[in-house]
Amino acid sequence: MTTSIQIQLSDHAASPAERAARMTNPGFGRIFTDHMVVVPYHEGQGWGPGVLKAYGPLAMDPAASVLHYGQAIFEGFKAFKQQDGSVACFRPDANARRFNVSARRLAMPDLPEELFLAAAQALITQDQAWVPGAVGESLYMRPLMIGTEAALGVKPSNEYLFILLASPSGAYFPAGVKPVTVWISEDYVRAAPGGTGFAKCAGNYAASLVAQHQAKGEGCDQVVWLDAIHREYIEEMGGMNLFFVYQENGETVVVTPELTGSLLPGITRDSLLTLAREQGFRAEERRISVSEWRSAIAEGRMTEAFACGTAAVITPVGEVKSARGGWTIHGGQTGPVAAKLRQILLDLQHGLAPDTHGWMKKIVG
Repeated sequence: MTTSIQIQLSDHAASPAERAARMTNPGFGRIFTDHMVVVPYHEGQGWGPGVLKAYGPLAMDPAASVLHYGQAIFEGFKAFKQQDGSVACFRPDANARRFNVSARRLAMPDLPEELFLAAAQALITQDQAWVPGAVGESLYMRPLMIGTEAALGVKPSNEYLFILLASPSGAYFPAGVKPVTVWISEDYVRAAPGGTGFAKCAGNYAASLVAQHQAKGEGCDQVVWLDAIHREYIEEMGGMNLFFVYQENGETVVVTPELTGSLLPGITRDSLLTLAREQGFRAEERRISVSEWRSAIAEGRMTEAFACGTAAVITPVGEVKSARGGWTIHGGQTGPVAAKLRQILLDLQHGLAPDTHGWMKKIVG
């Protein structure tokens, strides 16, 4: 097995003018850079040499196992332009480790972490002109692995493809951070104990779409998932982890649902727990029920709620709706704790504040 990445430069790369036009108001996940990295795997041979090549369609057999049995996992991390002109990624090693956790759950082969990072190094270095420069903007990196063996037997694939692509992303809230309205789903569950909730696999997201559609029908931006057994304990918001802010005896307490095996162990979630403690807040991981959420807001003990994830960093929750009624949080506005933690994390990612944890991996410069 080699961790080298062969370079096959694209002969149809976008011109500077074309690139600038495409990067104007790019949104999220709509445009892609000139290149991608592809690494094949064959049972008994392991991972072959990776190739950085022109971004484009994949050739796949109609019997490829991913199309029938869903062996597909992915990750998401970002590269940020730094103040000195260099480019650095936020905690890509953590994404590499979580990628393999997902792979094992779906009976897929581990991808060596050094190969994951080498792919990122090669792609970002080659397509560094696609990294936006403003605070809140980034180059979003999407690694994925799919089963490609042409076989209809229900079994793990003997062949896989690792792919890394990159997408310039604008500020998630270009007009300023806007709190969202959420719908508590009581008809559907995202994941159950023993399932794939902790893995970042494609099937989790496919199964969530009907509940997200229901939330939209109720005039909400996102769905809030409850646990599969009691249908009472809060788990996630869409594809993001949730946080709740309490004021207790003059102390600010930041709480997030504990990891039970059915929640995704978010890297932004983990980072915010650390940053919250550094700000003097008490940070806890425990179960929170819908009834506690409702009563804590009514009693004034809970003052904020927000979600976090790679794409949006922090998204405040301004209003909650459900079949049993709803409530407003912090007057429907962004709270001070969410705003502060969001700014701290953005400053760290863009090199505006010291990286005391070694979370930023310099790629270029």
